[in-house]
Amino acid sequence: MLNYRHLHYFWVVTKEGGFARAAERLDMAVQTISAQVRELEKSLGHQLLKPAGRGVALTEAGQAAFARAEEIFQLGQCIADEVREAASGKVAKLAVGLSDGISKLAAHALLAPVLATPNLRLVCHEGEFEQLLAELALHHLDVVLAGQAAPRNPNLRLSSERLVESPVEWYGPAGMVGKTERDGFPHTLNELPVLLPTGHSALRSTLDHWFDSMGLRPRIVGEFEDSALLAVFAARGLGVFPVSRLGADDVGLMQGLQLLGRSDGVKEEIHAIRSRRGQHHPLVLQIIASAGNSAGT
Repeated sequence: MLNYRHLHYFWVVTKEGGFARAAERLDMAVQTISAQVRELEKSLGHQLLKPAGRGVALTEAGQAAFARAEEIFQLGQCIADEVREAASGKVAKLAVGLSDGISKLAAHALLAPVLATPNLRLVCHEGEFEQLLAELALHHLDVVLAGQAAPRNPNLRLSSERLVESPVEWYGPAGMVGKTERDGFPHTLNELPVLLPTGHSALRSTLDHWFDSMGLRPRIVGEFEDSALLAVFAARGLGVFPVSRLGADDVGLMQGLQLLGRSDGVKEEIHAIRSRRGQHHPLVLQIIASAGNSAGT
């Protein structure tokens, strides 16, 4: 077994740059700390520190050990706070996975009903769909928001609900949109610089089919995985872009942009995927209920 006390002494010596400073910080004798670090080196079978001027430096083996020690003790520093919060019952933690390609503007709108929850700790992870489902199955996440439903896999034991099916609209900088003829949409997309989501997004393939059906050949000047970043570049004058009605309703993130038109028949879907263990998370239930109420209005 690794002696974590010895590892901690080594970590402090490295952080402080020498045994003397570490001894002062730990209120211990230099000889004691030095002996403990030598014991660690002996147990690992490699020298971790080497003399460097008046202090010490890491060997290559020491760099590897320090990297892991840094992770361990940074996590350890969080334990007291997290235990205290858990014991008080005051923290409302919600871990959400956001699948690559879904509109982050729409995701923000879907999460809005729980953002005012007292003592909320919201943790958002963005990643590929399969990776997030694995994290969900391991109960590292409470819910995954994705542009598709959970696959039928009895081993994952997941369920999903479609939260929204939102029409897709086009926005652009007011100066650019104001110069176009509204009744010319969507053919004005052949004349304007266009920003699109990348191929990670389920919406992208839907838009590509729509372009073909309408005989459009847009001049694509930018592709973005993050829809919020896409909106920022559009607002700075780079081009026009598609966003679901749900995302467009987030006015605070759409300042400086003006409606150009709507892609009839094109909709963005967002599904909430849960594990069986997470079926009764109160904040997830609130998100699903709020989305259902919005869809019914």
